[in-house]
Amino acid sequence: MRRAVPEAISRDRSRRAPGPRVIISALGIGQIFAWGSSYYLPAVLAKPIAADTGWSLAWIVGGLSLGLVAAGAVSPGIGRTIERRGGRPVLAASTLLLAAGLVVLALARNFAVYLAGWLIVGLGMGAGLYDPAFATLGRLYGEAARPAITTLTLFGGFASTVCWPLSAFLVGHAGWRGTCLAYAALQLVVLLPLYLVTLPGEVERQAKEERNAPPASGGTSVSGTRRTALLFVSLAVAITLSSMISTLVSVHLLTILQSRGLSLAAAVALGALVGPSQVGARLIELVIARYHHPIWTKLVSTLLVAVGVAALWAMMPVLAVPLVCYGAGIGLESIARGTLPLALFAGPGYAARMGRLAMPSLMAQAAAPSIGAAWLSAYGTEGTLAALTLVAVSNFLLVVTMLVSLR
Repeated sequence: MRRAVPEAISRDRSRRAPGPRVIISALGIGQIFAWGSSYYLPAVLAKPIAADTGWSLAWIVGGLSLGLVAAGAVSPGIGRTIERRGGRPVLAASTLLLAAGLVVLALARNFAVYLAGWLIVGLGMGAGLYDPAFATLGRLYGEAARPAITTLTLFGGFASTVCWPLSAFLVGHAGWRGTCLAYAALQLVVLLPLYLVTLPGEVERQAKEERNAPPASGGTSVSGTRRTALLFVSLAVAITLSSMISTLVSVHLLTILQSRGLSLAAAVALGALVGPSQVGARLIELVIARYHHPIWTKLVSTLLVAVGVAALWAMMPVLAVPLVCYGAGIGLESIARGTLPLALFAGPGYAARMGRLAMPSLMAQAAAPSIGAAWLSAYGTEGTLAALTLVAVSNFLLVVTMLVSLR
């Protein structure tokens, strides 16, 4: 009889546990402000920081690259931790790290302290951006996590839409240092309690049960063979190339468009098409995802990016078309980044694999702005777009070979 009471309490707690909608919404809100407090921060704060400190814009933005390197370095460990303990402690820790890094940035009076702040922010990015969130959903829902991952990317797509105006408002009223402190407070006061209250805290027991369970047969998961290793390497390369292309183009898009004879205002107006195209593609994917394997999402993503970049290189008269293609492609890429590994490697080990996949892609994102600047300086817009087209087409062909191998 004594054992029946705890079991009844456990069942009662499980009944009161937040449902998927609450968990996905909590993670989605967290993604908006995790991205807005880190990756999207320099877009608004770089010039105010330069005006206040006298540091060069290139070095200021370089802090983000340093943060991405730190994020990539810790990603494999983050994945293993989520595999063992679930996402709740990792995502909660990400808010503490982001808050600490933002406070250091706000207090920075010399460039070394500023870089130290970005190193801490980078650790928070490694623990709190898409890949840990995807891994958390995969641990919670297994192969059924696909629609949850797609929905999460819809939230993430609004990060710049929400946080760029918010950052501009805060800079105007509190300065760049006050903006960093405001985002730090947001992490501690809003996101930390949100994660602790909504995310389940008993995933470690479930993980042990899954590790002790016999391997599943059938389905879309692949066995632990040489074919699995080859698929994993191919997927890592494809995700890394996609990350490099999207970051490089995003950073240098206005420069590329202006080289086509557009004014800055016209370039900004056209560039604004990318965001809605991302969200639109994700909405379509959410509706039709049940009808196809995620490899097709990845294939269409790489195809659209290749078409968009190639059309820019070919100087298509209607520049809106390549930008819509490119935006839709990178929108689908965010979904494929989480759902394709889930389809190939669902079950025990998924979270750890997500951490390993994140490492090279984050490193590529860190290096991409500098690579783009070097290419533009050495080869101009035409040469840069030609190189990007070659990379994008190669990436598409790589995904085609993956599709063939899965048949």
